[in-house]
Amino acid sequence: MLLIGALAHPALRTRLAPDAVAGAPLLGQALTAAPLAGIEAGGWPVLNPGAGEVPGWETGWTPELRRYADIFGLVLVTVAGREVLGVQDQAPGGSNVWQPELAGAMAEWLLALPADLPAEVIRRRLPMIAAWVSARQRALEDSADLPRIGPAGEDRLQILAREEPYSRFFSVEEIILRQRRHRGDWSPEMLRAVFVSGDATVVLPYDPIRDRVLLIDQLRAGPVARGDRQPWFYETVAGRVDPGETPEEAGLREAMEEAGLTIHRLIPGPHNYPSPGIMAEFLYLYVGIADLPDEVAGYGGLDSEDEDIRSYVVARAELTRMAMAGEIRNGPLLSLALWLELNLGRIRQELA
Repeated sequence: MLLIGALAHPALRTRLAPDAVAGAPLLGQALTAAPLAGIEAGGWPVLNPGAGEVPGWETGWTPELRRYADIFGLVLVTVAGREVLGVQDQAPGGSNVWQPELAGAMAEWLLALPADLPAEVIRRRLPMIAAWVSARQRALEDSADLPRIGPAGEDRLQILAREEPYSRFFSVEEIILRQRRHRGDWSPEMLRAVFVSGDATVVLPYDPIRDRVLLIDQLRAGPVARGDRQPWFYETVAGRVDPGETPEEAGLREAMEEAGLTIHRLIPGPHNYPSPGIMAEFLYLYVGIADLPDEVAGYGGLDSEDEDIRSYVVARAELTRMAMAGEIRNGPLLSLALWLELNLGRIRQELA
């Protein structure tokens, strides 16, 4: 068979068919763009007759390639008498640039899953798996230059096993690890359970001319489960960082989806782990510069996600009062409200 498109890239080819050799290209063919190839099940390119040629690599089936193709629903197609793998029938969507590093990391993650886990089960979870793998990539990059704390030395953490006892929309990972303790010795083996949800972006829209912010309120399942009498929360624009997008792109997208709002500039705030003892979620917090006239308030959210969101415009001073009075119980909004108050002079100088 001939591997083409993303499967011919070294990021995937060397993991799935390391003994493949360069083959004669497909002549008179062209591939459509496929920014989510190897990331989403329907992200593979379409092969169309056209000018040019499509390079490829000849290989037989390997166990890794067969398992990978089953997960993504890839099947062999015949083109000019040759069997080809790496295309689908319908052109994919998406406007981002393909990320081979993410696709390669996805392949490693998928091939490490239990062999008896059905391919169709994995296929349904590909969007959340991709979000988690991309979050792990950002974690390596974001933490590379942070000040070093904890025990000295490079050999200070050993991950002995990793399992996923619960996996649906979100998942729970169980990790068995050992750590070098502060006094120099090693801990015994420890079992830690972590709630996995990927990264999220939070944006507090702020109008520096009118000196007001935009808030939303919506029902939240966490307070419902806890028995809170007031499970509707004041919040701000927030959402998951999708695979293939940056936290900044996610913030701009969520502002439009949740509030119909165009953000002109994002000012980074205090990015953080909200509860690192039990959650792997990382929050990217921003103040988003926007125009907030009275008529911007209203209703929003995606029907496809059963979102029921109402938005308000509130004076910045009133937001600060609400935060200090304990009326803001959403942690990311509380952090941004107080951070904005403390950094208001610097932000106004930058905007001026």
